[in-house]
Amino acid sequence: MVAGHLQEKNGLYYMVVSYPDVAGKRKTKWFSTGLPIKGNKKKAEKMLMDLRKEYVPKEKPLEQSILFSDFMLQWLEIVKPTIAITTYSSYCNMVTGVIVPYFKAKQITLGDLRATDIQEFYMDQLKRVSASSVIHYHANIHKALKYAVKIDLIPTNPADKVERPKKSRFVGSFYDSEEVERLFVAAKGTNLEIPIFLGAFYGLRRSEALGLKWSAIDFQNNTITIRHTVTTCLLDGKCVQVAQDTTKTKSSMRTLPLVPAFKEKLLSHKKQQEEYRRVCGRSYDKRYLDYVCVDEMGTLISPHYLTAAFPKLLEKNNLRHIRFHDLRHSCASLLLANGVPMKQIQEWLGHSDFSTTANVYAHLDYNSKLSSADAIANGLKGALTAIQ
Repeated sequence: MVAGHLQEKNGLYYMVVSYPDVAGKRKTKWFSTGLPIKGNKKKAEKMLMDLRKEYVPKEKPLEQSILFSDFMLQWLEIVKPTIAITTYSSYCNMVTGVIVPYFKAKQITLGDLRATDIQEFYMDQLKRVSASSVIHYHANIHKALKYAVKIDLIPTNPADKVERPKKSRFVGSFYDSEEVERLFVAAKGTNLEIPIFLGAFYGLRRSEALGLKWSAIDFQNNTITIRHTVTTCLLDGKCVQVAQDTTKTKSSMRTLPLVPAFKEKLLSHKKQQEEYRRVCGRSYDKRYLDYVCVDEMGTLISPHYLTAAFPKLLEKNNLRHIRFHDLRHSCASLLLANGVPMKQIQEWLGHSDFSTTANVYAHLDYNSKLSSADAIANGLKGALTAIQ
């Protein structure tokens, strides 16, 4: 609805109209009546009334009659400035690639959308993707409809009434100490050597390993600080590399000890980089001088390259196939096997809360089960003797 009022300025009456934009926020626009203030108030009020009836904003406000598929696209544009580029990329791929095509074919309006429509969408998607993917779709739909409720387009959120599929518990693959040792030998002297060590020994995520900078390594106090990441995302059909001074969560920003063996490896690696730069001269890529994981020409090792090259290295050296991220699970399993408490593993890996660590790695915590077995055996010593 277009509202309005008169405003006096520089001796003249001005008409100020107000209307909601697509985000539900009020916008104002000024129009001069050309009428002097003295003796023209009624004429100005008449002009304002006529303007309010006739004025059509260039930006039409969202309405219930809009197709749900179109509303999702508009919601994407509304949230774009408020979220990280990688998050927007993820939202965009799900909304434009899956949610919009499905609901556009159904021609369901925002006002007519029911919980049963959303439930049918989830059931249909489960025929082709995992429950985890459907849960991500639900998150987008729920957030968009929550916004629609917030700006009074719909009275309630139909996604609140939908049953989400149960997420399957993820059990990651991992290497034992012997396999990790063989992997270190296979990676020695390659561009993957440093990222692999960071993944297996420090449990770094791919983005954290590739984002490590020399400025984050304190060779005097022997520490490594994880505070910068490098990721890629699909934006407008193009693969974009994103480097940022943020980590997955606040807890992911952490400082770890620099062990002597890796300190020597890094110092040697730094010296080798300086030699490559000297030999290559102007051809050397100077954009990534502070990064640890670069190739011979100084170019940053990309996340896609690491993901593609890692399984090739395993195959070439007859090593069991795992993902690069599984090196993080290998790190956790080795810590658990050597008696490191779960709370300390949480801090080492940079998980935001203890439950994340416990849920992912509880099945590996065999030592705690042995302790429990010993405790109950001591408590029921007499009963156990009786059954022998």
